[in-house]
Amino acid sequence: MIRILGIDPGLRITGWGVVETDGNRLRHVADGIVMTDSAASVPTRLCALHEALSALIALHCPQEAAVEETYVNTNATATLKLGYARGVALLAPALAGLPVAEYGAKTVKLSVVGTGGADKNQVGLMVRRLLPGATLKRADAADALAVAICHAHHRASRNAWSRSAAMAGNA
Repeated sequence: MIRILGIDPGLRITGWGVVETDGNRLRHVADGIVMTDSAASVPTRLCALHEALSALIALHCPQEAAVEETYVNTNATATLKLGYARGVALLAPALAGLPVAEYGAKTVKLSVVGTGGADKNQVGLMVRRLLPGATLKRADAADALAVAICHAHHRASRNAWSRSAAMAGNA
């Protein structure tokens, strides 16, 4: 059984979700959001985000993490701030010694909904269906759980491929 932390980074609101996977079976552990004070300086907000993610890692003890990749926004300043938050989202689990995977939004949507063009409502509905205990108070938490689900599916596929390749080598 592997515990995965999924992170949907944002400077104002970062979604997070923790799932356990055992083969193809998924179980919801926890989900929520980290909000930073928009009146505070960017360095203060990044520090608060790092502290919150570090506390979540200590509390839930994931073995792996997955972070959604940044999309390019039309507002360069907003994109840059999202990049800062994403950097912290990658750094916090890496500093805790966790392997960190990255997935683009289309890959996440394809893994969870079956189409890369799914909207946030479709993602939320599928996350609720796949993880019946999920609280999903905000779309950010649903997105983070979707990232964790995507990672669970990709790691299961990689492991199955590795096992079949090893068996073929032994034949």
